[in-house]
Amino acid sequence: MREAAAIAPDVCPRLPRGVRLVHNEAQGGWVLLAPERVFKADAIAVEVLKRCTGEATFRAIIDDLAQSFAAPRDRILADVTTLLRGLADKKLLEL
Repeated sequence: MREAAAIAPDVCPRLPRGVRLVHNEAQGGWVLLAPERVFKADAIAVEVLKRCTGEATFRAIIDDLAQSFAAPRDRILADVTTLLRGLADKKLLEL
């Protein structure tokens, strides 16, 4: 697996226009809705995406997740970077 490119600490990730995170019982939980596409989000992705409002910096999101889940910051940083880069590559997130 290749390592995801770093994300600048002061970037404020957000969902682009037309993309929404919604709870949908018909889909069995949380989904990321985009034009003509639906992506099921697991519990971890949901916790990350709920923080991607365009207001919090990437650094603040990582710090909040590390504190909320009492997890090593370096591990959170690596995992969230991979998740957000993947979503940005699919045009589901703006960095």
